[in-house]
Amino acid sequence: MKPTQIMAAIAAATTFATGAFAQANLTAETSSPGGATHLSTAHLTEIGGTSGIANIQLAEGQTLTNSLQNVAEGKTDIAATPHILPFLMSRGVGPYGSLGKEKGAELAANLRAINPFTLGIFFLYAYDAKGIGGWEDLEGRKIYNGPPRGGALTNARTMIQIITGLKDGDGYEGIQVNWGQGATMVTSGEPDAIVLPELFPGSRLSTVASAGNMTGWSMPIAAFESEAMQKYMVAPGSAPVTMPLAELQETMGDEWTFVSEDDTFRAFATIGGNVVHKDMDDTLVYDLVTAYIGSMDALKAKAPYGNTVNFDNPMLGMCGANPIKYHPAAARAWREAGYTLDDCAVAN
Repeated sequence: MKPTQIMAAIAAATTFATGAFAQANLTAETSSPGGATHLSTAHLTEIGGTSGIANIQLAEGQTLTNSLQNVAEGKTDIAATPHILPFLMSRGVGPYGSLGKEKGAELAANLRAINPFTLGIFFLYAYDAKGIGGWEDLEGRKIYNGPPRGGALTNARTMIQIITGLKDGDGYEGIQVNWGQGATMVTSGEPDAIVLPELFPGSRLSTVASAGNMTGWSMPIAAFESEAMQKYMVAPGSAPVTMPLAELQETMGDEWTFVSEDDTFRAFATIGGNVVHKDMDDTLVYDLVTAYIGSMDALKAKAPYGNTVNFDNPMLGMCGANPIKYHPAAARAWREAGYTLDDCAVAN
């Protein structure tokens, strides 16, 4: 073998060995495709592999309640979650009632955040053909407000009640169907109005608007600023949302009209992020999150809603009653990239 061939072989072997040594084998769980929850985890999986940091086996379409517990128990390495789930786990209530308070708190203490995202923004919308006048015109109407159970239904019902005083079944008729049937439900014309968590623009909104022009309503200023709504919007898993009305209108296009009392659109969002076990290796977490942040522009470009779901807002919903905190290595990656992370958001 010629000297140059020997050197090339050595270099190739060294590169292979280094790459093999550097790459960890991890597992991850996320929701079905179509939203920021899936996109964030899928992008992390992709960037981990292409950067030579980790081979991540991603399971899609998972029940995130179970996925979170799998990470807490060390059965899965990474999971997407709305922030309300760690809160419920830490208290051993809701879907974690069978764990009990002590065991739930023990498991929740194993969780660490690595990156944020918005799952959806709750607002009222309807086909123009329905002649809905806004929030004050919901009494006696049929309102599609979510799947048969879960956090989205609870949030929609609460939003309607705080703003209008109306309760599902007592003031309006709530309609619930599973997420996969949502667009069909809206385009069927059965509901008079819809209150759901959506993305701007999301696939469901694009689909339903193709069947007719629609109007979306901002939360009334008085309701947004009320004590009840202010408390609700800062509970774990939720965050207030404001955006320029003109910007939203431009984003959504001519099929949509947005109504507000001023030039600001107000709503609240369900928020969350990807989490890992607290014992995940510091270098691995740092390298993964650094690569994720470094590819932020590519991540945002993968979906039309990329700029509206807070991929680059690591303080989203952190501190306060939210028990989830950042893995110290993830926090270091965000801070070194120039982002602000308050100390209350970072685990010791």
